[in-house]
Amino acid sequence: MPAAPIAPVRLTAGPLTLRPWAPEDAAVLAELYEDEAMRRWASAPVHDEPSAARWVAEQRRGWESGERLAFAVQDAGASDARPAGHVVLKRSATTAVSAEVGYWTAAHARGGGVAPRALTAVADWAFATFAHEGLTRLELLHQVDNTASCRVAEKCGFALSGLLPAAPPAFPLDGHRHIRQAPSTA
Repeated sequence: MPAAPIAPVRLTAGPLTLRPWAPEDAAVLAELYEDEAMRRWASAPVHDEPSAARWVAEQRRGWESGERLAFAVQDAGASDARPAGHVVLKRSATTAVSAEVGYWTAAHARGGGVAPRALTAVADWAFATFAHEGLTRLELLHQVDNTASCRVAEKCGFALSGLLPAAPPAFPLDGHRHIRQAPSTA
């Protein structure tokens, strides 16, 4: 059963606003991807403004299909108006029981707690929004050498549940799978 379209939403987490990516974000997204760490850890094919525009359009199509719900993370408390990060909920067309989350933090916002706050907000929203469809588990995957992602996962209640074998070229190293279960309603 395919995922149903989802009306784009805005979420808040303290000073953070999570909103759908918009076409006007393409230029700044291309600038954010000039960071070497972004290019290393984020798998998006962003290398200039046209590729950033294609990426943003793909995120918007994800809301239309209901399978990829992507948020630009804005920090109202920061002096920099550029997005501070990105969080995505990837819903499967074949199962409603589990979904995957992913995220990145822009260089100018790293170390400020953006990723844990944004990821927690999306996880909590996902469990509340899709409980009626049976969502009970979120998975977070990252390469074993991405220790920052491991710390974020643990801070957000995602327990390390296993090692994933490398799958080059997209995943040249082994990976970690972290799991967060839906809160108990008992």
